[in-house]
Amino acid sequence: MEEIRIRYYSKTGNTKAVALNIASILNLNALSINEDDYNSSCGLLFLGGAPYANIMSSKLREYALNLKKENVKAVALFTTSNWSRRTVKALKKILKEKNIEVYDEYLYVHMLTVKNSFNKTKEFVEKILNKYNGEQNGKDSLIFKWWCCRSFLYEGCNFNNFII
Repeated sequence: MEEIRIRYYSKTGNTKAVALNIASILNLNALSINEDDYNSSCGLLFLGGAPYANIMSSKLREYALNLKKENVKAVALFTTSNWSRRTVKALKKILKEKNIEVYDEYLYVHMLTVKNSFNKTKEFVEKILNKYNGEQNGKDSLIFKWWCCRSFLYEGCNFNNFII
């Protein structure tokens, strides 16, 4: 099973809070891009950040520029700023130029609603997992069952049946 990673850049703590929600949903760890070496590979990367003064952070841009197609199959973006569309568009452009798949749908959580965004975040994660697996019926997909098993939601789950 390929690994799922969650990486973020956050100055104010809002994007970090959403990253931690995603991590909680998937029962994984979220790391700041400052803690990542770019070289570990994964199938799916949840990547979050926000613009500051309407400009994408240079650290987030550098992180995206250093990602390699051979290390990342697909990226799902999330953000917490009112000016996010520009950052999301710029990240998509950088990643697509590197031939890394980027999902059109992204998660936007307004900075004033971060504390109440868990359900919205969970719906986004479920949609992304279904898309990533490439099946119409995500509940039959292995990655969905793996996620549910890790989250103790899938009835009849035997965690030992999954190779992670």
